[in-house]
Amino acid sequence: MTPERAFCPADRLTLTREVAAYLRTRPGRGAVAVHDRLAGTRFTVEPDPGTFPLASVAKLGILLGTLLNAQSGRRELTPAERVRAEAMMRRSDNAAAQELAVELGGSTGLTRLLRDLGVDQTWPAPAWGTTRSCPADQLKVLDLLTSPTGPVTAGHRAYAHTLMTSVEPSQAWGVSAAARGGEQVAIKNGWMPVDDHGGRWVVNSVGRLSSEASDLLIAVLTERNPDKETGVRTTEELAGLVISAIRR
Repeated sequence: MTPERAFCPADRLTLTREVAAYLRTRPGRGAVAVHDRLAGTRFTVEPDPGTFPLASVAKLGILLGTLLNAQSGRRELTPAERVRAEAMMRRSDNAAAQELAVELGGSTGLTRLLRDLGVDQTWPAPAWGTTRSCPADQLKVLDLLTSPTGPVTAGHRAYAHTLMTSVEPSQAWGVSAAARGGEQVAIKNGWMPVDDHGGRWVVNSVGRLSSEASDLLIAVLTERNPDKETGVRTTEELAGLVISAIRR
């Protein structure tokens, strides 16, 4: 597909300034990365330091590891793995995520897996929700999970897509706000208060917007929000701002 108009350096500079101006109006801190697969455009705005706690977005890496672990054994997911994967992705079930993470060797096993795949700015933690990463690295995870040229088989890619396009409606906020009519939204969100930040909230949203005419990966990570609702609004508005500019 040929983009309607190339995303040129002037566009990139303008959007960088717009994102920075928007983030100055919001409490806490935020970052965003986008990859338009069809146009080949990549755009990232990350602060220094650029890492954020992932909360339940870390479940993307756990799902990737679970699928690749099954593939390494030349097998399909077991019924128990399917039950846990579906609970983890559709309902963001933490107990299911913990069981799958343990089967992968915990933070040590997940770190080894991600490094072998070139995901080098994500630091899995024993308490997986406190795993730290940056938006660009989470796009790597999402790309590995969904790309036809990646390590995940077509059957497992389809399975992951099914899980991520059927999350509970109450958990479908975030980057989905940037979707056009007719686009499928595959999403994983994360949210949690952080005691070390005085109870302020981490609120994150990572997903894929796709149709016959589009294929966009986007990750928005935020922290130190005064409440969950404020963080949700930031993820949605930031996603809308960036995706609208990339599509122009």
